[in-house]
Amino acid sequence: MSPNQSVTVRSAAQAEPADQRIDQARAYALALIDTVVLETGEPAVEHADGVSAILREIGADADAQAAAYLNLVVPQLAHPQDQLSKHFGEALAALSVETRKLVEVSRMARGGPDEAELRRRHTELVRRLLLGFSRDLRVALLRLASRLQSLRYFTRTKQAAPAAFLAESMEVYAPLANRLGIWQVKWEMEDLSFRLMQPEVYKDIARKLDERRVEREQGISTAISLLQKELQRQHIAAEVVGRPKHIYSIWRKMQGKHLQFEQVMDLRALRIIVGDVSACYAALSVVHAMWASLPGEFDDYIAKPKPNGYQSLHTVVRTDSGQIFEIQIRTAAMHAHAEQGSAAHWAYKEAGAKGYLGQTQAGDYQSRIALARQLLALQQELAGASSPAANAPASTGASADPAVEADAEDRIFVLTPQARIVELARGATPVDFAYALHTDLGHRCRGARVDGALIPLTTPLRSGQTVEIVAAKEGGPSRDWLNAELGYLRSPRARAKVRAWFNQLAQQQTIAKGRAQVERLLQREGKTSFNLQSLAEGLGFRTADELFERVGKDEFSQRQIEAYLRADPATSAADESLVFSSGGAAPKKQGGQVLVVGMGSLLTQLAACCKPAPPDAIGGFVTREKGVTVHRANCQNFRNIARQHPERVIAVTWAGQDDASALYPIDLEVSATDRQGLLRDISDVLTQERINVIAVSTRSVGDLAQMRFTVQLANSAKLKRALKLIADVPGVLKASRK
Repeated sequence: MSPNQSVTVRSAAQAEPADQRIDQARAYALALIDTVVLETGEPAVEHADGVSAILREIGADADAQAAAYLNLVVPQLAHPQDQLSKHFGEALAALSVETRKLVEVSRMARGGPDEAELRRRHTELVRRLLLGFSRDLRVALLRLASRLQSLRYFTRTKQAAPAAFLAESMEVYAPLANRLGIWQVKWEMEDLSFRLMQPEVYKDIARKLDERRVEREQGISTAISLLQKELQRQHIAAEVVGRPKHIYSIWRKMQGKHLQFEQVMDLRALRIIVGDVSACYAALSVVHAMWASLPGEFDDYIAKPKPNGYQSLHTVVRTDSGQIFEIQIRTAAMHAHAEQGSAAHWAYKEAGAKGYLGQTQAGDYQSRIALARQLLALQQELAGASSPAANAPASTGASADPAVEADAEDRIFVLTPQARIVELARGATPVDFAYALHTDLGHRCRGARVDGALIPLTTPLRSGQTVEIVAAKEGGPSRDWLNAELGYLRSPRARAKVRAWFNQLAQQQTIAKGRAQVERLLQREGKTSFNLQSLAEGLGFRTADELFERVGKDEFSQRQIEAYLRADPATSAADESLVFSSGGAAPKKQGGQVLVVGMGSLLTQLAACCKPAPPDAIGGFVTREKGVTVHRANCQNFRNIARQHPERVIAVTWAGQDDASALYPIDLEVSATDRQGLLRDISDVLTQERINVIAVSTRSVGDLAQMRFTVQLANSAKLKRALKLIADVPGVLKASRK
């Protein structure tokens, strides 16, 4: 639907009678779907008749009722938007097409993932889709009415409904009706779903109810009338409302509070809304004077509000006829906070049985729900007395409020060919979509089909479209994608992935350059058989690629490599080992001193794999070319080579541990949930602890960040406090020494 199609305005001469417009839509649909049977088994026309009737009951306008028929003919038309626009106008055509798209999404989504967490996320996405799919909230109302009609069909025909269909009804549609305040749809949908899911439990509770629903409703009407008259007689201005608790709600309360049926006190409930706090207590006195209160069933949440701010007086009374009522008394402000604020009733209702234990469920679209409720209320007021359904709990129509439109249009929802729903920022392109699915797919993206048609990669996507990416077998992104003016990418995350690809490409080119330089140097020195990994470790690098990268960037001199190869450690700045005599002094350099027990002058070096530092327990291993390599005693590499060559293990110990000028490189590893500012927060901890950081490497996989910090310390004992402080940084999952 285009921005200018939210509201269709007709002059008096152009206007059509509402009933005539619905009749025309039904006649048009009848010619196309008279023999069509829906996937639920319902005759299509019969289903549409029921949906239209439900919409009329909840106050929907004529266009919504007409769309109940027209959305079913969309699959029968080659060009539905154009063909329906010709007969019924663009607005009604768009409403019908949007509704049919949502039907298809809902059907395909029921075949989604089975894992509990994935299903929960998928369910929440479908909920958001119902409100974010279109600025016209009648789309959501049409889906609610359609689902309720199907549930009525399964109940009436006593057919078994699919489990996924019932789960979606309970987890998506009933909560949506609740949030929109369409109570009669909500409770009937829950009761019918519960009846189909657990028929024996439903029948058992129904038998225990000593009155039928109609009789219970009549009892509530009588109680409201008596209470309203008494409040007026006491000059207390108040609104009294109430309804019987439906069967599913009774069962859920029994489960959530571990109650027997006889212990459920609020099978009937009344709510009294007054002007101020003093009137709350005055109304409470009237209630207790009229009926006997049950001991232990009074709560004053006004004097002592709940932690979430909820305020109200709760009491349970027994009437003269023996009926038990739960009565809530609150001001209008308290009621507004309870219904739409942080203490909203649906927040704990939708958390399931756990909600009764104080747990709440919240989503990032609660503000959209509040706007939707305001919109429905506003449209109801505008309808006024001219509509027969002016006093219904919900109205219809599209938003003309810019704030509502902006809130509804900040996200789009598109589909993969496998019916997976993908949420993107409005204006996102097929390239953004590809990167949202998988980084490698984004790199190899070369084209896209939207609803089966090829489109340019710069085309903005719209909600409800099915997108298929055309990818090369191998390759990478184009540099043009980083040009914001060309419009290939909107997502900052996708841009970051493209930049990372080119950064990695540049790194690979640098490594290749450095490798070629090192291999030429080895050839000049006659050391072509020298192991490159051993060379890198001897020079203090973890891998050969790290050495090649530093050489390729001209950050590591080839003269240092020559000095190492010629076994001249006095001129090798990268060699962390020193030659010590058991009785002589050695110059103080980075890396400190290691004494080989029982030996005289001997070349030693600290192992790059575990980076030992005082006072670590250490062991030595005699190498063929580099003297004694010193490892931490618990180093896995040391244990492996010691098992293979125990004769080459030698005892070593630290010498001059009190020498604060000797610094040792130590690796720290941090795993954390990725977020903005994480690296800064960890660096701040190290700075405050006066720990010098000489290298940092990071890697992100999904939402998990893996970081490695190389620090310089004279003593590893100082690490314990630093690691504890890093572990306390928000988002950090683990901090340890490598």
